Amino acid sequence: MTGEPATLCAAFQRTAAVNPDAVALRTVGGTQELTWRDYADQVREVAGGFAALGVGRGDTVALMMANRVEFYPVDVGALHVGATSFSLYNTLTPSTISYVLGNAGADVVVCEAQHVERIQESGASLTAIVVVDAEPGEQPAGTITLAQLTERAAPDFDFDAAWRAVRADDVATLIYTSGTTGDPKGVEATHEALLFEARAIGQVQPIEFGDRITSFLPSAHIADRLTALYLHLVFGTQITAVADGRRIAAAIPDCLPTIWGAVPRVWEKLKAAVEAAVDGEPDEERQAHLRWALDVGHRRFALLRAGEPVPPELAAEHARADEVLALLRARLGFTELKWAMSGAAPISPETLAFFGALGLKISEAWGMSEVTCIASMAPADPVKLGTVGKVLPGMEMSVAADGELLLRGPLVMKRYRGEPAKTAEAISPEGWLSTGDVVAVDDDGYITVIDRKKELIISATGKNMSPTNIENAVVACSPLIGAVAAIGDARPYNTALIVLDPEAVAAHERDAAELSRRPDVVALVSAAVAAGNANLARVEQVKRFRIVPEFWEPGGAELTPTMKLRRKPIATKYAAEIDGLYADPRPDDVHEPATEAVAAARS
Repeated sequence: MTGEPATLCAAFQRTAAVNPDAVALRTVGGTQELTWRDYADQVREVAGGFAALGVGRGDTVALMMANRVEFYPVDVGALHVGATSFSLYNTLTPSTISYVLGNAGADVVVCEAQHVERIQESGASLTAIVVVDAEPGEQPAGTITLAQLTERAAPDFDFDAAWRAVRADDVATLIYTSGTTGDPKGVEATHEALLFEARAIGQVQPIEFGDRITSFLPSAHIADRLTALYLHLVFGTQITAVADGRRIAAAIPDCLPTIWGAVPRVWEKLKAAVEAAVDGEPDEERQAHLRWALDVGHRRFALLRAGEPVPPELAAEHARADEVLALLRARLGFTELKWAMSGAAPISPETLAFFGALGLKISEAWGMSEVTCIASMAPADPVKLGTVGKVLPGMEMSVAADGELLLRGPLVMKRYRGEPAKTAEAISPEGWLSTGDVVAVDDDGYITVIDRKKELIISATGKNMSPTNIENAVVACSPLIGAVAAIGDARPYNTALIVLDPEAVAAHERDAAELSRRPDVVALVSAAVAAGNANLARVEQVKRFRIVPEFWEPGGAELTPTMKLRRKPIATKYAAEIDGLYADPRPDDVHEPATEAVAAARS
């Protein structure tokens, strides 16, 4: 093969030949490993099995499984027969599974045994259900195993002809939007767009064969598909599959990633883990040393952030402090990290500054499924903290009169599958995609996202505010808080519904209603709201809040699978509670931030 690959199949074939004996895929602890040679052999076998089922170019294969090594040969094998391979969120109900499979036109589903019942209950018309974690004879009724799939391959199956027949404009995957309102929409991403995305990111940040990264986000999320599948196929990164995303903190030291990305909530939890480690250090002298090093890091980074020079004496002090900060980076597992990014949702600049002070380079990226994932990425430049950088090379940007970001170029989706009217609504005849995000752009072309166009709070006095900015300011102040829904549209002041983080409170008890009434929990949340308010303009501050007596789970009524707030359903479900936040006198379960207890939120 000469020149740049035109399809993901060609990219994989080239990458797999670079060093066939290198480990391409592994699990935490290395209990399961797959070299590029064995990986390529399995892709060939799986492709033959799909072909025997009648799956070919233009057909669709759905996957429903946790992050595991078996995902990769299956997904890539489907690509090699020209099929569109995509993932279902593991939390979907039978009715939503039915809708998505029908909209996608899926012929085959490959899944774990635990999901078979829901898939069958969906009533979807399928050629086959393939189970990846069962032995022949032990699989659920009405299914075949992965081994039985590969055994069906015809001896004369022409694997090379199959993958060479794939074209750049073929749809490689579908990404179903989270569906904050209505049914999810299936974004069509082509081989050409995904290759353009990978190469554009490679121009902004260095990626090399053998770079290490984890896969722990759902593979139905474009962020995981891009960073842990498509970059992997193009550049040859080594993937550590983390089956339980809640255990990512323990998996990072095992993987020792060289590049890494996460959603803001994960970065916030890692920040809380560092702070807890320092606070919990039993040796007082050692604890003081850690606090000194962090303080030096913060003072230096504050100057860099302001664009001011670092005095020689502070630079010398930081050189000594960095030896201590290196111990904290090692505890996280980031000793070999070249660069990292945060994306999928806005992150607090204070969280980025914390890691900057710790000595980690984190770029904030912006994107959406409709632009193949990432459309802009900021350099790890303290001066540009809070921006999402410039649009990637080869993309065009425009800002509408109302501040909405418009994009045009190779990353824009082909269409919403089966939704011509919604496609036309999103993409103008001239090719401009309406992103729905309101932005500000500085003189250097760096983008700052204000908020979603339809989600801005307009107060009773006409003040426009970003609910996300308010929510992030509060969430960043306490690991106890899992989610915040800011309220204030057409209201005299802002209030909030606050949800506890089930992982953070697991050590106490699992009863959310009981926890929401505990005075110590209320005090900590109250202090966190006050601390968040300290980073907000007066008009943005939360004046009252209520702790919701239940947990919100991804994929539930209040949160999408990607942890975005379903604002309209929340407003409807909690209408009485929201009204109570504005009642005078306030109900007993409505609280005001305790400004005198701000320090408690930091502990």
